[in-house]
Amino acid sequence: MTAPALDRARDAIAAHTRLVPDFPEPGIQFKDLTPVLADPDGLASVTAALAEAAGEVDLVAGIDARGFLLGGAIALHLGVGVVAVRKAGKLPPPVHAESYDLEYGSACLEIPADGVALAGRRVFVVDDVLATGGTLNAAIALLTAAGARVATAAVVMEIDGLPGRDVVLAAHPDLVLTGLTTG
Repeated sequence: MTAPALDRARDAIAAHTRLVPDFPEPGIQFKDLTPVLADPDGLASVTAALAEAAGEVDLVAGIDARGFLLGGAIALHLGVGVVAVRKAGKLPPPVHAESYDLEYGSACLEIPADGVALAGRRVFVVDDVLATGGTLNAAIALLTAAGARVATAAVVMEIDGLPGRDVVLAAHPDLVLTGLTTG
């Protein structure tokens, strides 16, 4: 990734990220990237930096929900397709599903089992925030089980003090994982 692209993205993230105390539960300081994505320069700079991290890919997989916004923008930037990694119950059957633990509960992700050819395709996985690594690990496991090759993944922000990066790289040691900033 080029230094100018990364610097522009980091400046936008610093300028526009909204901090929300005690959300979704007491003691958690939520880093809301919605204002970054709502700013045209913020969206453009974050998209460009994440697209540089993708490498040679056939598809971008955006994780529910802000990952959808990022995934679509990155896919357009790269000239490839996008697939939405959804929360359980949002897609018509049949689906591939993967359950996982969060820092404050559990969840399940799904992708279509029909209609999107994933076998052998190079997929770049993108999400907004990396905290404990559960969501990103589940998305990679889900796509891999469907036959995709996931060599790269990226997030806008890695949360300081949480083990997300280490957890993801322990499960996927060959993965190239990019985080634009920490917070």
